[in-house]
Parts: sequence; C-alpha cells; structure tokens
Amino acid sequence: MKYDLAVTIDKASGFCFGVVYAIDMAEDILDHEPYLYCLGDIVHNDEEVKRLTEKGLRIIDHDKLHSLSNEKVLIRAHGEAPSTYQLALENNLTLIDASCPVVLKLQNRIKNSHDDDEQILIFGKHGHAEVIGLQGQTDGKAIVFQDLAELDHVELPARFTLYSQTTKSTDKFYHIKDELISRGYEVKANDTICRQVSNRYTDLEKFVADYDKILFVSGKKSSNGKVLYDVCKKYNDNAYFISNVAEIEMDWFSAGDKVGICGATSTPMWLMEEVKAFLLHH
Repeated sequence: MKYDLAVTIDKASGFCFGVVYAIDMAEDILDHEPYLYCLGDIVHNDEEVKRLTEKGLRIIDHDKLHSLSNEKVLIRAHGEAPSTYQLALENNLTLIDASCPVVLKLQNRIKNSHDDDEQILIFGKHGHAEVIGLQGQTDGKAIVFQDLAELDHVELPARFTLYSQTTKSTDKFYHIKDELISRGYEVKANDTICRQVSNRYTDLEKFVADYDKILFVSGKKSSNGKVLYDVCKKYNDNAYFISNVAEIEMDWFSAGDKVGICGATSTPMWLMEEVKAFLLHH
C-alpha cells in the first residue's frame, strides 16, 4: 500500500541553545583531538549520543571521574555541583564547561539564597543531572520534590524560597506556588523555568492541531520530552511517541494523512529528518 503522506517537521522543534552550545564545543574539540571525556550523557538522546561517541566522545560517570587525572572533561548543559569543580582541581582535570547560561544563573541564585540562610525547595526530578547540580549549591540541604504529595510528609518551615528545574512546566510551578501559599506558608517564589522551553508548549499546541497524526521524536530519558509529548497528546489524540524510525508502525496511518513531526529540546533535527524520509518512502 502506498500511503502518500504529507509530512511536515515542526521548525520550532529540536535542540535548545544550551544543547547546541555543548555539542558545538564537543565537536570543535573532537575535530582536533582523538577523544574527549564527557560527564554524563551530553544530551538525553541515545541516537545523538551514539553519533558523538563514534566521533570520539567518551561518556563517563562520577565514579570514573574520580579515577581520571590530567585529562579534558566536558561539563554538559545540565551543569554540575561545586564538588565536581573541586575534584577537577585536585585531579588536574581541564573542565570544558558547557553548562547552559540559564542553568548557571539559576545555580547562582540558589547559592545566594542558601548563603542568606533561606530554606530552599526545588521543584524538580529526583536524580536529574540539573537538579543534582542545583542541590549541590545548598550543600544538599534543599528539599527536592517532583509533586506536592511528596511534601505531605515533610516538616516544612513557615517560610521558604521556591525554585524550579529549568525544564519544568510553568503551569505546574504556579499551581504548586498557589497551593503552598493557600496552605498558609510564606513562599518566596522564583520562576526559573527556561522560556525557550516553556514557549515550546504554546508553539506545539498550535502545531499539532493542524495534522491528522503526530510523531513526537524524543529519547526515553528526556524529562522535557515527557512534558512536551503530554502537550501533543492533549491537543491531538493521534500523537505517537517514538525514539527512532524502528519504532514507527505504518498501521498508525491512513492513506493521504497529514503528518506532523516534532520533538524535544534534546532531539536532533537530523533524527526528525530521518523520520520524515522514512514516512515519505512508504
């Protein structure tokens, strides 16, 4: 069966500037050197990580970092805790710092709040690289929570300062703020969500409405991918989450469908192009 699909890629999808910056830095170095260490996945997308590891990027974790010395190590866009910089000094490691400017600014604000003895709450995903870096600014004293229910069993002070991981949903952040205030807490709230990410929500709402089917392309590990896919699904019930072309099932489509392709801030454009080419050949 020939499907004759009309396929369009969302121009606003794909890497945010923080990711572009980190990948450009890695590629510049790999053009001149045989390998480069990177602390954690450079981006939460297995296909892009594979492309870069084939160029010589070596992904390591913090355990491995402890045993390295006299090497160059890339800090990815998510940022790192102060202890990582301390370790680099001790082990004579050269850090190539590609921390996203939005994340660095947030780290700084959290550090200042902590230095002012404020109790800090961070709305973010447990164990997420960015959140570990943020909590590190507070010597691990900040309370991290993914949803309000987690705070039901926590003894909170009467007043505290609320921050958010940069890729969280703005709506959810403000809902949490209002709810905590209504419970009688004095909340100093700092909306530290990246606008490049939050603007994607409104862009996507408009984009997905125009198509019969939507393919949302993202790595399974991307927090931002999960949030954006939920937006797609909310405004177009025929939205499918895929990580690569192998996951596409042609029986999702009918002949002549208008198909929209979009992705997370960690989804490379070449991967969305690959999905488009696959659909056009069926």
